Amino acid sequence: MRTYHVLLAVCLGTAFISCNSEDNPAVVTPLTATTVRDLAADPTSMTSTSGQQPVAATGKFTLFSFKDNKQIANTDSATNKWDVGFRGTMIIVNGGSIRTGQGGAYIHTGTFDETTTVPASATFAQDQSATQLAITASSGKGWYNYEPTTNIISSIPGKVLIIRTGDGKYAKMEILSYYQGAPTTPTSANVARYYTFRYLYQPDGSQILK
Repeated sequence: MRTYHVLLAVCLGTAFISCNSEDNPAVVTPLTATTVRDLAADPTSMTSTSGQQPVAATGKFTLFSFKDNKQIANTDSATNKWDVGFRGTMIIVNGGSIRTGQGGAYIHTGTFDETTTVPASATFAQDQSATQLAITASSGKGWYNYEPTTNIISSIPGKVLIIRTGDGKYAKMEILSYYQGAPTTPTSANVARYYTFRYLYQPDGSQILK
């Protein structure tokens, strides 16, 4: 009789756990956007304690990994460790005939927060040459506008860059500022080629971006 009671208790406990698991499925934690501030994109000047001191541009891209949230050394440019690269107003992706990664880019019209998945209509362009890039480096045709009277670069409102990463996953990115310190209203006195942007990276390989 004692053995019967023990077995009955075990069965009831197992049934309770099973029902409880079905009634309370695992909660999916929402992804969190990350903001990167003042990422230098091969600047031609810098601010020091004695004022703005001109420095020579290197001609190299600043490579960045969404997965690791950090700059990647240029010595790793021929790997899939990086996803996007910045040099002046040019943004490159780690994919195409001149790259080794699987990356690509699609410029989506919409808001960052409302872009919760890769659009079904998205077609990912890749970098094919130094001048034929997935993200066009031209005023009004890519991510920015250029105002010749003030010589100011400003990001185009409502443009979200959907990025297929170097290792084939997905992220969304919004450029917030092109100037050091991300001033609300930049002027010619502000130092250019310093990106502030936010992004959200999906690590599981799906196209869900929320």
